[in-house]
Amino acid sequence: MKQVVVATRNQGKLKEFAGMLDTLGIEALSLADWPELPEPEETGATFMDNAQLKAAYYAKATGKNCLADDSGLEVEALAGAPGVLSARYAGGHGDDKENNALLLRNMADITDRRCRFFCALALVAPDGRVLLAAEGACEGELLYAERGEGGFGYDPLFYSPQIGKTLAEATPDEKNAVSHRGRALAALAANWSGIL
Repeated sequence: MKQVVVATRNQGKLKEFAGMLDTLGIEALSLADWPELPEPEETGATFMDNAQLKAAYYAKATGKNCLADDSGLEVEALAGAPGVLSARYAGGHGDDKENNALLLRNMADITDRRCRFFCALALVAPDGRVLLAAEGACEGELLYAERGEGGFGYDPLFYSPQIGKTLAEATPDEKNAVSHRGRALAALAANWSGIL
C-alpha cells in the first residue's frame, strides 16, 4: 500500500485525513512517526502558502510524499481574523480553550456573526514538487457560547445552517459532508488518480 505523511500531530485531524486516504488505497502516516522533527515556522501570508510550506518541509525531512493543510476561521466582522493565526490566536499554539475565549470576548458586542472555515491542502513530493493543491470553505455563524463535545478548535462555536448544529455537535459523517476540510479533501480526491 502506498503511503503519505499527513503533516499533523492532531489526532482529530489525522482521523479525518486517514478516512479519505484509506478510500484511495493509501496509508496515512503521521508526524507521530517522526517525533524528533521540529515544526517549521508558518510564515505564509495565506492558508495555501502555509500548506505548501509545511508539506515541502516534511516531505523533504521524511523522504515521503506529504499532505499538509492550513486551515482556520475567518470572521466577517473581524475583517477575516483570526485567519492564518487561528491556531495561535490567543498566543500559544493550539490552545483551543483560550482561542475560543478570546474570540468570544472580541465578538461580545457584535451582532454580525457570519464566519467561515477555510482549508488549503497541498500534496508535495520529497523533491519539492507540488503534486496537488485544493481548497474548501464552510459558511456558518459564530455562536455566543460553545455547544457540543466533539470536534476540536473552534467547532463548538461554529454553527452550520446546513446541518442545523455546531460542528462539535455533528457526527463525523455530518461534519465531513459540510466541513471546509471535507470539501478540500473531496476536491483533492477527485484529482488524485495517477498522482502516486
